[in-house]
Amino acid sequence: MSKKIKYTRRNFLSTAAMSWGAAELAMIGLGKAQFTNDENKGEVMKSKYETHTSFGPLKQINAGLLNVGYAEAGPLNGSAIILLHGWPYDIYSYIDVVPLLASAGYRVIVPYLRGYGTTRFLSDETFRNGQQSALAVDVIDLMDALKITKAVMAGFDWGARTADIIAALWPERCKAIVSVSGYLIGNQNAGKMPLLPASELQWWYQSYFATERGRSGYDKYRHDFARLIWQLASPKWNFDDATFNKTAASFDNPDHVAIVIHNYRWRLGLADGEPRYDALEKQLAEAPVITVPAITLEGDANGAPHLESSSYANKFSGKYSHRVINNGIGHNLPQEAPKAFAEAVIEADGYSK
Repeated sequence: MSKKIKYTRRNFLSTAAMSWGAAELAMIGLGKAQFTNDENKGEVMKSKYETHTSFGPLKQINAGLLNVGYAEAGPLNGSAIILLHGWPYDIYSYIDVVPLLASAGYRVIVPYLRGYGTTRFLSDETFRNGQQSALAVDVIDLMDALKITKAVMAGFDWGARTADIIAALWPERCKAIVSVSGYLIGNQNAGKMPLLPASELQWWYQSYFATERGRSGYDKYRHDFARLIWQLASPKWNFDDATFNKTAASFDNPDHVAIVIHNYRWRLGLADGEPRYDALEKQLAEAPVITVPAITLEGDANGAPHLESSSYANKFSGKYSHRVINNGIGHNLPQEAPKAFAEAVIEADGYSK
């Protein structure tokens, strides 16, 4: 293990995933995909995956502060897996991961985060809060609503941070995690520390979001903004217009801009959170160790700033492994390398047995 990490703003921002979530199976069109699967679902799948373009009809459920939109596949009595997206992405990051996991017998849940897609706040009076602990509580509320006691959590970007937080604060609800770019839990105090100019340049959009001009600009050009981030974060991913447009539609959510802007301003200490989350944030500020089994992943062509795995390996005290996914894989790892991501989820679940 490497020596204990000091969480400066450089560490925080680098690990904050800063942009750079039988009838069920038919609904997503599994086609002819067949995969090796033993009783423990521990074997790595051998066959090639098929590409998909639709989840079919989505579901909606009231959970906590939200009416959550989500895709679901696989048997209802299957072991649960929750897949969490980030910004500026959505559930389509998992469009080819879901069939792989569902065919292996898992119940797979892919929710739109607050501010995305068909997820809506139940009350107009609720503060549009994007802080890290609020997003994690949303997932716990969703699990309660779906009567899921425990699940494997997997994600990237905001979704990886949320998976990390749930594993750290509610290990009894989390069988195992798969986290792209590793340990992403941060705190506001670290976010207030200045970086060297060259490093600040990498976070240009964060400074932009700190201004009202930036908020207005993101609101007006959110699709153009997202496309630019996709290109910068995954420079070797040749996504087409149809792929981008499916996700971009989720940014038309009426709360999207408010959630995104608050998320990034909160990280820098430029916006307050809510008192209801203060106790959770206090725990997270201590950079708690994750005790559940974990696999961390990194794409070999990730254009987003990220730490070397050796810098966060000691934040995982359970069974743990790290791997780099090669062949030009960028920040949106589940969509760029769905088979590798699904294999990691199945392997991590095997760690918990």
